[in-house]
Amino acid sequence: MLAAYAARQDPADPLSGLEIGERPEPEPREGWVTVSLRASGLNHHDVWSLKGVGLAPGLLPMILGCDGAGVTPDGQEVIVHAVVASEGWHGDETLDPGRTLLSELHPGTLAEQVAVPAHNVVPKPEGMSWETAACLSTAWLTAYRMLFVNAGLTPGATVLVQGAGGGVATALIQLGSAAGYRMWVTSRDDAKGARAVEIGAAQAFSSGARLPERVDAVMETVGAATWSHSVNSLKPGGTIVISGATSGDAPAKAELTKIFFKQLRVVGSTMGSRGELERLVAFVDQRGIEPVIDSVTPLADARSAFEKVAAGEIFGKAIVTI
Repeated sequence: MLAAYAARQDPADPLSGLEIGERPEPEPREGWVTVSLRASGLNHHDVWSLKGVGLAPGLLPMILGCDGAGVTPDGQEVIVHAVVASEGWHGDETLDPGRTLLSELHPGTLAEQVAVPAHNVVPKPEGMSWETAACLSTAWLTAYRMLFVNAGLTPGATVLVQGAGGGVATALIQLGSAAGYRMWVTSRDDAKGARAVEIGAAQAFSSGARLPERVDAVMETVGAATWSHSVNSLKPGGTIVISGATSGDAPAKAELTKIFFKQLRVVGSTMGSRGELERLVAFVDQRGIEPVIDSVTPLADARSAFEKVAAGEIFGKAIVTI
């Protein structure tokens, strides 16, 4: 079957290890189901895998991809849940020390077929497009947990999103505005800030800018470059929810004094559970939310989509059709 896979890893030139070619179809396995994919989504996770982060060299070649939607052998249209718990785990799979994401231990979704535990599929609503379905299981699920599980917010709250263009950021803006939050964003790129306003943000500010007022919560994925601004932007008792650190995890100032003196909460957030994915899918379907899609590319031409993601040139999600 055709697949996009990591054949080699190179921190300096990650795309040199990307191959698009034939790989073996999934082997039948008890308790697992094979999904014939219709669409998949790219994430920065795929580029990191090519850099050698989170993917052991001994597991190469590895089919990339976490997001996906397709059809099971019995004809059911499903969305794939990317978090795979270890055998025998019960409860929230994101808390399992042995959990993995698809493409870390088990082959991923950038292929004609993917095998996952039977528990790891969620019904796709009738009428939802394959492209929308393929957006939801990684970046959008991460955003859902950040906003609705870990932030402790109620409608009417003001939320700052650090960064305006990536998959998690655009999902946060669209989900938050649909839920009645006032969403603010920061960006180094004025054009991306303007687009963020078009999709639901109330205001966009330059990175590091002083805000008109302090906010109830900050959604943080940038890390070191924006950490002090995130802390300084919060009301007393406010919350930073952090799910990534693309600029590094060692800020110049930890801001510990401000954190304890203002009684701020710092909450780590990783992906989401299958149950949360079900609720996300229902919310997107019921509200008629159409995720921002930067590009739609056939699997055979997926290298061009990888190039845009690696260069940080996307706004929204890059989708690959199978």
